[in-house]
Amino acid sequence: MDTLQIRMNKGLIKRVDSLVKQGVYTNRADVIRDAVRRFVWEKEIGSISNKGNAVKQINAVRKKLLKEKIDIDKINNL
Repeated sequence: MDTLQIRMNKGLIKRVDSLVKQGVYTNRADVIRDAVRRFVWEKEIGSISNKGNAVKQINAVRKKLLKEKIDIDKINNL
């Protein structure tokens, strides 16, 4: 996995830390990865619900797409 350095304002960092503190995510990196994953998925495939675990939702959609014979390798690279 590659490393990416980003800058965020204090308000966003507080919200990210709040999600970690609530136990929604394990750490800051997980929050950012999930946010980027949701953004890319929406642009490539369509919307994902803002509720629940995006990883589980994406895995469910991947299974559906696999049955529909869509190129799953491209999606797995997200």
